[in-house]
Amino acid sequence: MSWQDDYLPKQIEALLHLSSVSPCELVLYGGSAGSGKSWLGCRWQIMRRLRYPQTRGLIGRSKLDTLKKTTLRTFFEVCGQLNMVSGKHYTFNGQSNIISFYNGSEIILKDLFAYPSDPNYDSLGSLEITDFFIDEVAQVTKKAVDIVTSRVRYKLNEYELRPKGLMSCNPSRGWLYNEFYQPYKDGTLPHYRVFVPALPGDNTHLPDTYLDTLARLPEQDRKRLRDGDWDYDESIDRIYNVDDLLRCFRNEMMPGEKYITADIARLGKDRTVIAYWEGMTLVSLTILRRARTDEVVNKVREVMAQKQVPLKNVIADEDGVGGGVVDALKCRGFINGSRAVHPDRYTNLKSECYYRLGEVVEQNKITFICGYRDEIVKELDLIRRRNPDGDGKLSVTGKEEIARLHGFSPDLADAIMMRMYFELRPNYGTYSVGSGR
Repeated sequence: MSWQDDYLPKQIEALLHLSSVSPCELVLYGGSAGSGKSWLGCRWQIMRRLRYPQTRGLIGRSKLDTLKKTTLRTFFEVCGQLNMVSGKHYTFNGQSNIISFYNGSEIILKDLFAYPSDPNYDSLGSLEITDFFIDEVAQVTKKAVDIVTSRVRYKLNEYELRPKGLMSCNPSRGWLYNEFYQPYKDGTLPHYRVFVPALPGDNTHLPDTYLDTLARLPEQDRKRLRDGDWDYDESIDRIYNVDDLLRCFRNEMMPGEKYITADIARLGKDRTVIAYWEGMTLVSLTILRRARTDEVVNKVREVMAQKQVPLKNVIADEDGVGGGVVDALKCRGFINGSRAVHPDRYTNLKSECYYRLGEVVEQNKITFICGYRDEIVKELDLIRRRNPDGDGKLSVTGKEEIARLHGFSPDLADAIMMRMYFELRPNYGTYSVGSGR
């Protein structure tokens, strides 16, 4: 019986690119659900560790907790299929998150989430590995992958190995599309990169019931997860039409009361954005970087005084350090996850405000004369609806998710979104929203 009998044809194709004779250094495998992605990655890592004693691999995922609940379980299943016994052939240390093999090899389990406290992935700085497998890499930033790739050097010369990395994915419209799928379609992928598309139909081990489940998914999810369609219609997810957004940038006032909406930086990393409005016209933006709470408070007061904005028309993001700004100003506080005005339709206040903003943009009832056109359009275009075809409540992409996938925080978009609070609750209270004041 050949070693190839254990693998599916698509998995064999990926393994050939991961062999030492191939010039390829980075393989992207998958593009749908049920294509044997995690199994392949775990099996490859195990075989590399057994073949090359004293080497070190990495298995990574966006969150370590998710990795342990999913990929690690697959790892243990593969060990069982190979008749490998825990405590004899390998051991797993749940404290250090290291799998050690009897021959001195080891696999490090790594959390690759883009934490604000470690934007440059300094936690990976001293790491030296022989190769790596990143599961569900669409949930990981390109920067994380670049850093991990730069750490592949351990024992390469000793075994005359090339740097090798394997990544699994489902279709996404993030950096993987631009870096792998589009060049794959165009035939322009460099020689050191390979994309191996694999579909559920390529996996003969899947039960028919699983394929039936994929067939019942909403159209967009079915195209992605069953059909491996990378060019699925993103407009289904969009709240804003780009042409409608561009039309907002015109020299026309939508007069009314004066307002200030402020998105406050968190942990000193994001920008603080102070938006000044006249009616439904965004007149100006003041952007502060790494500003202290007192500096933000003074700047808001300065704009209030210059533009004669009443305190009742000032609102600031109260989550995190923004609470200090709200307390000092005694203004309204915007809590993103607080109860929506229409809780039967929306998961929280932030989601409802973004959807309401989408309505006024579509109806041509809002204008921006503040500049920053390209940035505003880009950020609002990244605000997407979640589960748009489901029967549940409507919600939007989280700020942290956007920052993780695209490398920046949609601070301008959030400051603009908060203006909708005054449209949804024009006469609610005097000070804070959702905080009990």
